[in-house]
Amino acid sequence: MSGIQTKKVDRDEDGMRLDRWFKTHYPDLGFGRLQKLLRTGQVRVDGKRAESSTRIESGQMIRIPPISVEVQADDRKNAKPRSSKLVEDDRAAIEQMMLYEDKDVMVLNKPAGLAVQGGSGLSRHLDGMLEAFTDQKGNKPKLVHRLDRETSGILLVAKTRKAAQELTKSFRHRNTRKIYWAIVAGIPKPRQGRISTYLARSEEDERMRIARHGEDEAQHAVSLYNVVEQSGQKLSWVTLKPVTGRTHQLRAHTAHIRHPIIGDSKYFNIMNWDLPGGIQNKLHLLARRIVIPHPSGTGMIDVSAPLPPHMQQTWNLLGFDVKEYDPEIAEPE
Repeated sequence: MSGIQTKKVDRDEDGMRLDRWFKTHYPDLGFGRLQKLLRTGQVRVDGKRAESSTRIESGQMIRIPPISVEVQADDRKNAKPRSSKLVEDDRAAIEQMMLYEDKDVMVLNKPAGLAVQGGSGLSRHLDGMLEAFTDQKGNKPKLVHRLDRETSGILLVAKTRKAAQELTKSFRHRNTRKIYWAIVAGIPKPRQGRISTYLARSEEDERMRIARHGEDEAQHAVSLYNVVEQSGQKLSWVTLKPVTGRTHQLRAHTAHIRHPIIGDSKYFNIMNWDLPGGIQNKLHLLARRIVIPHPSGTGMIDVSAPLPPHMQQTWNLLGFDVKEYDPEIAEPE
């Protein structure tokens, strides 16, 4: 980018943090560099100074200063060098996760427990591991969406800047179909439905709470669900489709209808409920499938992830058969 640009905040980006907006639109821009641009007033929202935590609103104009390749090179130069063994270990680990790859994209099967991006106390995360795939020109594969740390399954990674822009556009315009599998407590009624609420971050902890329309920082969230099979009245296998893409949306929504996902340490809200014997107390949520237009403009990417070991064990114990069911969730009439 050679000069100053101004971009308008899209309607679907209303309520997004400014740093998250930059991560989506400029995945190569390092956090430290963004902080410096904000500190020096080079990034502005509607002409005013802003912070990384600023919540942006639909229609606002964001001023973006020139972000050059040299800036990204400086970020890499200031980073601590990593040993060749660590790089090879990271490359091998990601290759083990690979479900699909071509010249534009990688589709990974992220294991439960691996964070997608860095945070306090995290020494290893997927974004950092992708450094092992940086090419000779300094181009590193880019994350185009996220999964919670304890959620396993499909994660899409762009190998080029153009692919990242096209995939991000597909997510923003909701041209993407994402299907999740989960085991929840009880049997949701009706067996197929739509959950529509507003969500806002809780002040007390790192959770999302149900909020009222018009409440500060509240974002509209819509999820579809379908009960596939049940085990007595205790547990059910459900498919979930997030129509919107809010933080912790599926976990908060299933808890809202009083059928939380089992193993969810943040949102499980049924008192005196015992986990059936033999089932591990881990989050039973899998990003099962993604269908998205290929960033080249030709064809579709359609990839599914297998059950992680703790969920496969639960399917075996409950007698659920993956081979007999692979869902398409339609909007209920």
